[in-house]
Amino acid sequence: MSAIIHIETATEICSCALSSDGNVLLNRENRKGQSHASSLGVFVEEIMQFVRNNGIKLDAVSVSSGPGSYTGLRIGVSEAKGLSYGLGIPLIAIPTHKIMAWMMKGEVEPGTLLCPMIDARRMEVYATVFNTDLDIVRPTSADIIDRESYVDLLEKQKIVFFGNGAEKCRDTILHPNALFVSNVKPGASAMVALAENAFAIGDFVDTAYFEPFYLKEFVATVPKNKVI
Repeated sequence: MSAIIHIETATEICSCALSSDGNVLLNRENRKGQSHASSLGVFVEEIMQFVRNNGIKLDAVSVSSGPGSYTGLRIGVSEAKGLSYGLGIPLIAIPTHKIMAWMMKGEVEPGTLLCPMIDARRMEVYATVFNTDLDIVRPTSADIIDRESYVDLLEKQKIVFFGNGAEKCRDTILHPNALFVSNVKPGASAMVALAENAFAIGDFVDTAYFEPFYLKEFVATVPKNKVI
């Protein structure tokens, strides 16, 4: 038996869930975007109150580790590290793309590849290619999308593209083996099985030194129109 808190903040969705022995006991999420800083603390407090009221002993905290929004990842990982350190429980880090691939693995035909995409700037996406066993076929990278993107893989088999970065690629990746699925968004409740597997084999990260996988450094922008 294991009880785990799960935190996912890599995209516009902020979510937090509690599971016990693989079953979701409580799930909270905000899909409105730009609310991670205000929402996550409230969600965690609700879950901790549920834990206290039901006499649950927490065994670990899992966090979506990126890539994704720089600010979202920083908020989520900071909260997860605080819980891990404060409660004296191990920290599990799960790549965001792996969470998304897990959500889709049972929805495609055998032999189809999975390519979760997270939106970056303009025609750039953060992408990883998996098979349906969640083995990595092509490592995570920041890809600028054009008509030749992924053509080496698309010539051999079908690829399903999904995630908030995939929509802008529909009119560019036109290979007949390219399939697109809408509205696949990572959430804390989708982390449960992956976190349980990691907990079972002791796949933890160092709470003090762990950092999210930002993939690219944060670049601050300066407004063009300044008000003096």
